[in-house]
Amino acid sequence: MEGPAVSKRNLASLYALVASLAALFTPAPATADSADGAVLLVAQPELASPLYGSTILLVKPVAGGAHMGFIINKPTTVKLGEVFPEHESSKKIADPLFLGGPAGIDRIFALVEGRNAAGDRAIQITPDLFLASEAKAVDRIIDAEADHARFFIGLVVWRPGELDDEIERGLWFVEQPDAKLVLNRKTDGLWEELVRRSEARAKTI
Repeated sequence: MEGPAVSKRNLASLYALVASLAALFTPAPATADSADGAVLLVAQPELASPLYGSTILLVKPVAGGAHMGFIINKPTTVKLGEVFPEHESSKKIADPLFLGGPAGIDRIFALVEGRNAAGDRAIQITPDLFLASEAKAVDRIIDAEADHARFFIGLVVWRPGELDDEIERGLWFVEQPDAKLVLNRKTDGLWEELVRRSEARAKTI
């Protein structure tokens, strides 16, 4: 994971890893099994980082032991209409773009409910949520499914074994993902609520 929360990384190798994940965005049948392993990460209060402190991430394992994910509670001040000023549907969306992470920030990603809305090239993240990155699919979601989607700039990528190490070091609470929570427009106070839940659950274990 690139950022101040962990030791300094070599950006070149990070982006090489992002490039190696390009196979994720090729056509593949989405099945229930393909969503196995998706989790919600909730930053521990002790995680002091300008980027990852007080964050919630939706994360999925990928080939080779790596992981990819999106910060779901960092809205930006940028709206889709500013990114696509010639696209009428984009100008109608009031919600801001979210900062999904520091990698791939030249791409717009869409998380949407339902396989049909996401298109054939989508990746199943949870049983209900699908990730689209192909421009045509994102456009289609903007046109017809914006009320059931969230749009991100960038994502987070972990090298093989990196996320396991962070969890072992106590940087994250690990929870089950929930589509309604992920797509919730109101993110103020969401991290605090999930920390309380996670801490309460930890006391019962």
